[in-house]
Amino acid sequence: MRSTRIAAVVAGVVMVAGLTACNGGKSDDAGGSGGGAGSNKSPLDAALASLKAASQQVGSKKSAEIDGTQKVGPTTRTMKGAMDWSNGINMTLDITMSGGQPMGSGKPMKALYTPQAMYMNMGVPMGGKNWIKYDYERLAKQGPAGAMMKDALQNNDPGKSVDLLIASGKVKEAGKEDVRGVQATHYSGTVEVAELLKMQSKGLSEADLKALQQQLKQTGATTETIDLWVSSDNLLVKKREQMNGQRATDSTVYYSHYGTKVDVTPPPASDVLTPPSP
Repeated sequence: MRSTRIAAVVAGVVMVAGLTACNGGKSDDAGGSGGGAGSNKSPLDAALASLKAASQQVGSKKSAEIDGTQKVGPTTRTMKGAMDWSNGINMTLDITMSGGQPMGSGKPMKALYTPQAMYMNMGVPMGGKNWIKYDYERLAKQGPAGAMMKDALQNNDPGKSVDLLIASGKVKEAGKEDVRGVQATHYSGTVEVAELLKMQSKGLSEADLKALQQQLKQTGATTETIDLWVSSDNLLVKKREQMNGQRATDSTVYYSHYGTKVDVTPPPASDVLTPPSP
């Protein structure tokens, strides 16, 4: 059924969007890791300088282990895996869904992401196949939402969430905290959803952008709050994103073991189901 296919796509896209983030564009040279004692920088300038250093450091590492949760309405998705962004996004995830009545609720699922496609194993064979393939080019042809999915799935790495706050210019330091035994500086910022959409939709036509803005308006989503925790060696160790509205989302992701080896091998074609175009 088409609704089943859509449910599978949405589950996978929501997970990867929470793990990566929106493309805010590349930052300028870092120029240091913050204000510090005796600095003449304003609190905003100091926070931006620290985040620029973090963006560069995260970008240079190319891979990391990831785990976290995402809540969308009554549904909670828990995931664990690893991501490599050295040449597009390559990622493996184990996903468990609970709450609500989504397809596969409570059953472990596996997802593989390559620069060209996403593969999902729902834990239950479909059409005699264990894997479902979603080609990004085909998603993009299904409308503006699909085009956005393609961009998020192909181009965003953990550093992009840092870039987004830098580009917005709306960020403040919120103190020092312990994140799983790592001392980290907490940065926080709230961005208007309309502004957020423009930042992450640079490749869309004006008509598609307006259509997406209208869809968001209908859900009541107006703002997204982004919280980042950066270690003393300028690495992102935790990210939380909260969007308001009728389908409010709350995503928390932890990053560790930067530089880890990530092996993504697509399943054999004989075990892959490709949904027909709508």
